[in-house]
This record gives sequence, C-alpha cells and structure tokens, in this order.
Amino acid sequence: MFALIVAGGSGSRMNNQVPKQFLELAGKPVLMHTFEAFYSFDPHISFVLVLPQSEFSRWKELCEKHRFTIPHQLAAGGSNRFESVKNGLHLIHEDGIVFIHDGVRPLVSGQTIQNCLDTAQEKGNALPVVPVSESVRYVDGSRNSSLDRSKYYLVQTPQTFRVSLIKKAYEQAYSELFTDDASVLESTDQAINTVEGNRTNIKITYPEDIQIATFLLPTKG
Repeated sequence: MFALIVAGGSGSRMNNQVPKQFLELAGKPVLMHTFEAFYSFDPHISFVLVLPQSEFSRWKELCEKHRFTIPHQLAAGGSNRFESVKNGLHLIHEDGIVFIHDGVRPLVSGQTIQNCLDTAQEKGNALPVVPVSESVRYVDGSRNSSLDRSKYYLVQTPQTFRVSLIKKAYEQAYSELFTDDASVLESTDQAINTVEGNRTNIKITYPEDIQIATFLLPTKG
C-alpha cells in the first residue's frame, strides 16, 4: 500500500505567510498529524510526499526539530494539483493500492481509510463522501433555485485507487474539468465507487479550522 500525501498549498486564505500544511496543530505541523493517521492505520504503508520544491528545506528542518522519522520519499509539486499528483505517482513503481490524500486533512479516521481500502481492493477505486446536511441552492447570475440535497455529497480524501488504474489515467493531458483524482479516473470511463467518510475529516483552509481541529484531534479514531 502507498499513501501519496499532497501538500502544495499556501497560507493565502489563512492570512499567514506559513503554508497551511506547516502550521502548528497541538505542538507539531498539521502535515505530521496527517502522516500519523496513515502510519497508525498501517506502519508498513510506503509514503510519498508532494511539496513545492522551494519548501523541501523547510520540511527537512521541521522533521529534525520534531524528531519526525516516518520514512517517505519527496516529490516536487507541479503548477496544479494534477501535475503534483502525477509527479508523486512517478515515484510509485509497484502495483497495489494508493491513497491520495490532502496533506491538510489530519483528522481522517482509521475507519474511513479502511472503508476506502476495502472498496478499492474489490472494485479498483473508492471515494469517501459525506451527505450534505444543509439546504443547497443553485445560483446563476440573478437567478437561483433550491436543490434536493439528498442527491448531493461532499467529497473528501483519501481518494483511493489501484495503482495501475490511476497511473494510466494520469497519462492523459490535463483538463480544467479535473477537479480531483476521481474526476481524472472518471474521464477514462471508469465508474467511481463512493464510501462513507467521516465528518470530522475537515480540510484546514481558514484560520478557524485550526481551532476546530485542535478541539477534534483527541477524538480522532
């Protein structure tokens, strides 16, 4: 099994010069908690971390400072997520299952990882989702209308695939229609299989998310 951790973001929406994957959460960078979620699930997972090349030295310094010793390979991020994931996949040379996960989702549960693994092993891919719990409206210019929220789900990571399938999908040219890894695979006429995610698997994006994650971290399971 492989975990491809994608951490190419910046701190722009956090109003912070420090990239969000390096912000401190409960005493260490968010990214280290993300690693530990997968390492706790299975310490034999092989890790690939995608970072902007300009951040390699910062990451090395943080690993030394926090005595972070989970083995991993580093891949340079590209100009967009598609190129970043593609660069990471180039470092995986065996078939098996790969979890492609946002580096700033440190609260993924072991149960969500297991759900993804079971379905990907059986069907080739798995996409963790959670139901929309609030009312949804479609807005188009000055017009808007309500939607049936029971038909809509929020997509999370780890988006999980058989390595050979997703590597082949990433051989195609980039399209602006690719919003995530599942959409890349889906464009090759592969059906996507959804599984149950966990609502606490939030993506650290805004300043208040660090506070929420600090509260939720002890409950991660």
